[in-house]
Amino acid sequence: MLLAVRLGRTVGFFCVTLSRSFIQDGKLIFAQVGRLSRSFRTPEVDRLMKTHLALSLVILASVSLAADGPAGNGSNWPRWRGAEGSGVSTESNLPSEWSDSKNILWKTPIPGRGHSSPIIWNNRIFLTTSIEGPVVPGAKAPVHMVNGQEFLHPDSVGADRKYTLKLLALDAASGKIVWERIAYDGAVYDNRHRKNTYASSTPATDGERVYTYFGSEGLYAYDFNGELVWKGDLGKIGTIGMGVGTSPVLFENLVIVQCDSEMGENSFIVAFDKKTGKQVWRAARKVLVSWATPVLARAGNRTELITNGTEFIISYDPATGKELWRTKGVDNNAIPSPVVGHGLAILSTGFPAKKVIAIRLDGKTKGDSPEIVWTYDRGTAYVPSPVLYGDYLYLTTDNGILTCLEAKTGKVVYADGRLPVPATFTASLVAYQGMILQVSEDGDAFVIAAGPKHQLVRTNSLGEPIYATPAMAGGRLYIRGDKHLYAIGAAAPAPGGQ
Repeated sequence: MLLAVRLGRTVGFFCVTLSRSFIQDGKLIFAQVGRLSRSFRTPEVDRLMKTHLALSLVILASVSLAADGPAGNGSNWPRWRGAEGSGVSTESNLPSEWSDSKNILWKTPIPGRGHSSPIIWNNRIFLTTSIEGPVVPGAKAPVHMVNGQEFLHPDSVGADRKYTLKLLALDAASGKIVWERIAYDGAVYDNRHRKNTYASSTPATDGERVYTYFGSEGLYAYDFNGELVWKGDLGKIGTIGMGVGTSPVLFENLVIVQCDSEMGENSFIVAFDKKTGKQVWRAARKVLVSWATPVLARAGNRTELITNGTEFIISYDPATGKELWRTKGVDNNAIPSPVVGHGLAILSTGFPAKKVIAIRLDGKTKGDSPEIVWTYDRGTAYVPSPVLYGDYLYLTTDNGILTCLEAKTGKVVYADGRLPVPATFTASLVAYQGMILQVSEDGDAFVIAAGPKHQLVRTNSLGEPIYATPAMAGGRLYIRGDKHLYAIGAAAPAPGGQ
């Protein structure tokens, strides 16, 4: 692709069209190659086309998704980790190289702090932020009891202060903040880990409204003009002073939130009507506080909502909240989100122990008897979620060591994918164009070739800490740094209108 750009905009345009067409229809690309060769009959262009075609074949062969695997929506990125919650984009024109001065289309300061990812719908970007205010006299976190004893984590802070929790809307073409709305302003119910924020849950959108979750401080629905449509009170959700991490999931007419709390006595999962905010169903869950976001999976002739948990992994009917099946949980902190593909749901945990569990999704399982296809006991992270891309599952540790497993069997392909510099990771893995992307807390982005061999393609740096998982839409990467939101991509027409 870069070779095409160097030969000129016209040839570059045809190369982009060529890639897109090949992915959509294998026959169309050959017709285009023929037309292009006749229109630009020079040896240099012919060589370029042949090289481009060969590279496309190699990339597609290495990362083609299974028929039942996840696939990102190329034009929008409407929720945490994209349309399917997979962290995978099928776009073919995303950038692989950038710096603080290269391929940055715009850079917008974002007030406050937040680890939520941006979401994108046409020409609108939405993200949340938390602005810390003064100390509130008398405000403090609730007492947390663990195994009958009072518990206070040494890094638990925040409940003694006022916070302003906001939803921001930005113009994707310019990066300009179009509007911002205060969802909540006041003292918060519980502490957070000092690395966490009160705006770490990623919003979700259906193209009409934006749904944003702030834990005990509420669930809010706004229209695209910034008007509050409704708000929901989910009660006091204790997080043993660590803060909230799970994000809402949309299914048909519902917005669903997993609300695991404290030692599990008051944990639940709940669904609200997207238009009215009326509660449609609610299911109690006897599982410890978790931070994972559930994922929707097609299983046979039904859709299942798969939830991670310490005591239990549970599948629900997303339309009714009825439990379909359950099995033993991950036994540790349930923070990474599940991934699905190849007829499997794969769940993981990284602290204190490391564990990966692959469960058969056959659409028939009931009760407590799902088939465990394989397990693995190393290579996982405390916070970052894995990514399932093509035939391979990629795990990362907290310091970025990649493990690649065969998704269907759990067979280790490699387990020592090391980076050239020491780093710490909070953002989850994403994948696109035959590459795995890891972004570190130092602001470095490591582009790794997907496939059975660990190969560092390049390192890109923004020079700003990154905790949020990147989003991808309209030929751009959107990366939220500690202070700014970046739009990264080659100069191109802005995304489609609202």
